[in-house]
Amino acid sequence: MDSNELDRLINGFKAYLKLERGLSDNTSVGYSNDVRKLYDFIESENIELKQVTLEMLHSFVAQLHDLGISPRSQARIISGIKSFFKYLKLEGYVEEDPSVMLETPLLGTHLPEILSVEEIDAMIDCIDLSKPDGQRNRAIIETLYGCGLRVSELINLEISKLYLDEGYVVIRGKGSKERLVPISDVAQEQILLYINEQRSMQTIKRGDDNILFLNKRGGRLSRVMIFYIIKRLAELAGIRRQVSPHTLRHSFATHLLEGGANLRAIQQMLGHESISTTEIYIHIDRTRLREEILTHHPRNRK
Repeated sequence: MDSNELDRLINGFKAYLKLERGLSDNTSVGYSNDVRKLYDFIESENIELKQVTLEMLHSFVAQLHDLGISPRSQARIISGIKSFFKYLKLEGYVEEDPSVMLETPLLGTHLPEILSVEEIDAMIDCIDLSKPDGQRNRAIIETLYGCGLRVSELINLEISKLYLDEGYVVIRGKGSKERLVPISDVAQEQILLYINEQRSMQTIKRGDDNILFLNKRGGRLSRVMIFYIIKRLAELAGIRRQVSPHTLRHSFATHLLEGGANLRAIQQMLGHESISTTEIYIHIDRTRLREEILTHHPRNRK
């Protein structure tokens, strides 16, 4: 879709908001800007507006979370997106509205969903290692959970930034800031298996030679594909809650906290700018009933 078609759709959307919904000019302008944010996202994923699915919208919302957008702002953006797709369906531009089941985050302190160690193991057990992407997917799960990475950090992880003999990786996070993150023995083992058994056999796309995790065409994976892999494994494992790559990141932080890790250390490993962002995990630790308190990250048990 070119920019002229987008402008036409947005102008029609603004008129709809004002005339049919009775919204103010400021609100319609804000909603229109939110639509452009979504368009920039789907364009970066090479997706047409008519091809947008609920899963892709979840990925978009997750990106807002990655960027540190507040729940209140996320709620407004989601409201704008839902209004836009409702308009597109009324106009016959799309047959189905993918945003119908898109949930707005609760305002106030939002406690992230987490998985138990057993649930994460169940997801891993559902990976079919006989398939070409099986070992890659196992390495992805262990890296997300073992290092607490953001999706953007995972798909851009470079082989030259792996210092496996020393037991850490260098992650480039927000604002191109780099940080050292310890990596578990299990994650190291699975990464090496993937490199030696699968990646070394691929024809790698030019420019992606240094990217660790590749798709079947030899290029870097998209955010949408990572979300799909995690969601599918959760379904196969019988986990009924909504699970995303961020769930593994939240689980990493929470399990460390349960083991008594220093909050500042967790902040550094997650790449959080402010310790207040990390303090949300304290609420989980205080409210969850646990039969056994983990003394360290489960993947680091000897």
